[in-house]
Amino acid sequence: MISYKPLFRLLLEKNMSKTQLREAIGFSTATLAKLSKGEYVSLEILDKICTYMQCNIADVIEYVKESGL
Repeated sequence: MISYKPLFRLLLEKNMSKTQLREAIGFSTATLAKLSKGEYVSLEILDKICTYMQCNIADVIEYVKESGL
């Protein structure tokens, strides 16, 4: 399972809201909702986030092993 907790921590560190990130990059509110729910988003969106935040993909997502697998 993919988690966006690293992204949300990074936003807190930079004193930036999810909405500010969405507006800066220009992705939809539906994509923002997917990020908030931990659902999959395109690599293009992740690439734009990394470019804008000047960070690596590991600073945005993490793999969390699901229990029972």
